[in-house]
Amino acid sequence: MLRAARARRIAAATAFGGGGLTLVGGGTVALLYLQARLAKNAIGHTPWDRPRADGVFGEGTGPPLRLLMLGDSTAAGFAVSESRQTPGALLASGLSAAADRPVRLRCTASPGATSADLDSQVERSEARLPEKRYDVAVVFVGANDVIRRIRPNDAVAALREVTAELVGLGTPVVVATCPDLGTVRPIGWPLRSVARRASRQLAAAQTIAVTEAGGRTVSLSDVLADDFRSDPHLMFGPDRFHPSARGYAQAAFVVLPSACAALGLLPELDEAERTEGVLPLDRAAVVAAQTPGTEVTRVSDQPPSGVHGRWTALVRGPFRLGSGARPTPPEPPEEEDAPRPTPGGAREHRTG
Repeated sequence: MLRAARARRIAAATAFGGGGLTLVGGGTVALLYLQARLAKNAIGHTPWDRPRADGVFGEGTGPPLRLLMLGDSTAAGFAVSESRQTPGALLASGLSAAADRPVRLRCTASPGATSADLDSQVERSEARLPEKRYDVAVVFVGANDVIRRIRPNDAVAALREVTAELVGLGTPVVVATCPDLGTVRPIGWPLRSVARRASRQLAAAQTIAVTEAGGRTVSLSDVLADDFRSDPHLMFGPDRFHPSARGYAQAAFVVLPSACAALGLLPELDEAERTEGVLPLDRAAVVAAQTPGTEVTRVSDQPPSGVHGRWTALVRGPFRLGSGARPTPPEPPEEEDAPRPTPGGAREHRTG
């Protein structure tokens, strides 16, 4: 059972430099690592001619909004063949539609990245330069921290630091927390349950750290699990490990409302219905880790008072259509229907 106190201890250790925390026992982690390595060997190496997704998407009035994508293979859209199928391109297109403005995308995410790699990704993006400030940054990270046995307090500390820095620079941050690795088929039982527990505990700790640093989080959890089980050939990519274009579209769909909210665009989504509530941050983190699509943000910018003071958090339930039906993710664009790309792979924006 995932407990708030467990997530709180991990997040607290990152804030005060504590060490030695682990998500699961050392022997179990070693077995998990071994089985993950065996799964990786079974999957094999998938060659990928990465499309360049950077560019301007959408149309509208005003200068382009600036979107920064950071993180691992999910943020990069590993194994898709068209730049328009990457999560960054899908989010840029969605933000453009909501804002009625073009969106300029910069993606420095890379497959295999851990939370420790985020700092160098920010450096490559030039986000620290005042003239290059981004309007919003979206981060997908955490899975490789679990697989590579990165100490959770180290992983969360790196994420906290980058989030706080970007927020301090005036860039809102949306973090899609660690996905549920228990849905990965090549990892067998009983270690699949260990992977699920480790990834959800990391996701909860990420939620606490990011929210305290001024960002907002969205839980991926097992958001794709049902679809992957019912139609794995459609939802998995060619390596049977990463999502397909349709899987990435589902992930982008879950994150899009929070990215809109970070830009002050959520009221534009008139058809949206999201349940809300206020909880202590550690409890909110556990709820989010177990409920895909849940967003967590700070209620107030004022820090808690007292020795035992805790942040309170606004918890928004998953986005759903007004009818109450499960939302259908946007279809990844087909080549024959897609707009003509620029040399960078994105839709060209013309003025005048």
